[in-house]
Amino acid sequence: MNRYQRGFTLVETVMTIVILGIIGTTIALFMRHPVEAYTSIARRAALADAADTTVRRMARDLRTALPNSIRQTSNQCIEFIPTRMGARYRAIDKVANDGSGLDFTSADTTFNMLGDNSALNTRQQIRVNDIVAIYNLGIPDSTAYSGNNTSVITAIGAVSGGETPITINSKLFPEESGSKRFHVIPSDDTVASYICSGGNLYRNSNYALATSCPTPSTGTPLIAKGVTCGFSYTTVSQRNALVQLNLTFTDSGESVTVYHEVHTNNTP
Repeated sequence: MNRYQRGFTLVETVMTIVILGIIGTTIALFMRHPVEAYTSIARRAALADAADTTVRRMARDLRTALPNSIRQTSNQCIEFIPTRMGARYRAIDKVANDGSGLDFTSADTTFNMLGDNSALNTRQQIRVNDIVAIYNLGIPDSTAYSGNNTSVITAIGAVSGGETPITINSKLFPEESGSKRFHVIPSDDTVASYICSGGNLYRNSNYALATSCPTPSTGTPLIAKGVTCGFSYTTVSQRNALVQLNLTFTDSGESVTVYHEVHTNNTP
């Protein structure tokens, strides 16, 4: 054998592996806690972001609710009727019997909206099959849930003189709005509710007005996972109410709890 050829003996190889194992274990012990801390911080940050996004979405949704339509069936469900927009109606005919004013003494089929519907933001524009609601007080004789103060829009005319003619199914509305206002309920989102079920938060929508907070089913939009809820609705005054959202988000042993208050205007 050439005296210049060198190699490792089995003992040297085994010793090297042992020493490298000891060094690796030592480094791992020092690195473990910083890595776990980083992972925990990242997880908590993700939970906090999800919580903030969720309550902001819910608050934005609830603020567009039809006045006096928010109702709490349990601390796991808060229900409301969304609105597309609100505007004023003409109370008196421009010319006698021209149908431009909304009649509250007998069933009516037409009235003028004060303003140009086509000039509104696309999301706010009134559409055929949307629902008009007037003076929703949330009481048996005047509640959109029973449909006694609502009517379906069947046609929208061209603006004339700064007013938009609106045709509805024949309806005698029970009460006139003191501020001559009406609200529009979107045809594709007639009733909505946020409900916690099975550790998840869902947004049910577009179900029958008379139905109360149905259980989430296949296809119900999932808002957030790993959530426990506590909802509360309180009437503060005749014209204002308070929705309290208490949500806890949990993931891999980490939890973030967020409390948010939504002040709603119940002036119909």
